[in-house]
Amino acid sequence: MSDDDSQQNFILGFLLALIALVIFFVLGIVLWHKSHGPAAGGMPAVAVAAVSAGPATTTTVAEVTETVTVVIPDGASIRVADGVVNFYFATGSADLAPGAAEALAAVIKGVESGRKAVVSGFHDTTGDAAINEQLAKKRAETVRDVLVGLGVPADKVDLQRPAITAGSGNDAQARRVEVKLVG
Repeated sequence: MSDDDSQQNFILGFLLALIALVIFFVLGIVLWHKSHGPAAGGMPAVAVAAVSAGPATTTTVAEVTETVTVVIPDGASIRVADGVVNFYFATGSADLAPGAAEALAAVIKGVESGRKAVVSGFHDTTGDAAINEQLAKKRAETVRDVLVGLGVPADKVDLQRPAITAGSGNDAQARRVEVKLVG
């Protein structure tokens, strides 16, 4: 074997090792973002806004009784009705729609007054039931983690698996997490 062949083999080996290193680096970054993003329980970026009833009076979110719905084009949305906060999710996703902090404001006030928040995850009936149940649990954990991230003590948030995890309504309505106050 000549010196030229061994130099070429060294260069090829070096290039392959460098390419492998770059691939592992990119995969590491992707996996890190997935494990630290909103879908994995990381704190999503949410904006906080005040709810105003007019120029002279201010209404807190806890006093709002009408139905408020925030819909995002990709399928994720939030609906607050009669003291229950429903987070709806896109198919196969545990990403929350923007506005989680605003929607959870009434729940946070309820917990501050001594009540507990109960978080339950539901799924649609499309696809594998076991995978859907895992996704429903991950979605509920995401909502719980947002509550804790907003200052709610972890012992004041109960993650409860509903007796029937397949949600009612159409698939978009079934893929939800409900947050209710008890106590």
